[in-house]
Amino acid sequence: MKKHKLVVAVSSRALFNLDESHRIFETEGKEAFCRYQIAHEDEILEPGFGYALVKKFLALNELSSNGPIVEVILLSQNSADTGLRIFNSIAHHKLALSRAAFTSGVSPYGYIQAFGAHLFLSTNADDVAKALTAGFAAATILSGSSLRQDSGQLRIAFDGDSVLFSDDSERIYQEQGLAAFTENEHNEAKKPLPGGPFKEFLSALQHIQSDLKGDISPIRTALVTARGAPAHERVVRTLRAWEIRIDEALFLGGMEKGAFLDAFGADIFFDDQKSHCESAARHVSAAHVPHGVANRKPVDNA
Repeated sequence: MKKHKLVVAVSSRALFNLDESHRIFETEGKEAFCRYQIAHEDEILEPGFGYALVKKFLALNELSSNGPIVEVILLSQNSADTGLRIFNSIAHHKLALSRAAFTSGVSPYGYIQAFGAHLFLSTNADDVAKALTAGFAAATILSGSSLRQDSGQLRIAFDGDSVLFSDDSERIYQEQGLAAFTENEHNEAKKPLPGGPFKEFLSALQHIQSDLKGDISPIRTALVTARGAPAHERVVRTLRAWEIRIDEALFLGGMEKGAFLDAFGADIFFDDQKSHCESAARHVSAAHVPHGVANRKPVDNA
């Protein structure tokens, strides 16, 4: 059987709390930042918003009898010199992470393809937007893991339109309203939706689920969408046409998602609308996917 590997790229500020050094960079400039990092390179960094998620990804390798099935790559705008503190912290926290790109202030998104990454997580919205434009699954992580009891599984939840699916239907909703959206989805129910930026990441997760046989899968996925009946049918048929299985599907008909994400126990939730992410972040870790019509800046016609 072919073994699949899931590759996740993460920025240094998503992995560790670099707020203090970033504040120095913002207020005092690059040289002061470099001096600070070198002076403190033996001080261990505290976990950042994406740390717990990275730990869960890496823990999947303990379940594999045929070598690593998940790899985490560090993509950092630090220089190799200032990045020494980050690698010291990686070693201290015993993270099995050995590959990295340090780009000295330049966006590192160009290395996503070279490393074969299926997902890029960052706290830098500009880097994320560039990665999405280049066709990669990417998100700006806005909050860390909640304090709820850990289920032991890696649980990942996705919004539908503009995340798993294209924004074709969302564009109709935004421009013409709910009635036009509902009519379109009814008329196009048997026509699969085009894929969105996270389609291939979901597919890669499913491959890992298939490779890790057992009574209870260590990964559980959920679609959590504002869609309701009758717009649900096209989603079901689309996933069927893609031959992608999702473990849970919640069609909320416009209800707030936070309580449902909490009930699912999501380790992270991906949504294209920042307001939905901020609401979800009160319950679970959330990441914004700045893709699609909801994230286009309005044109000033004045």
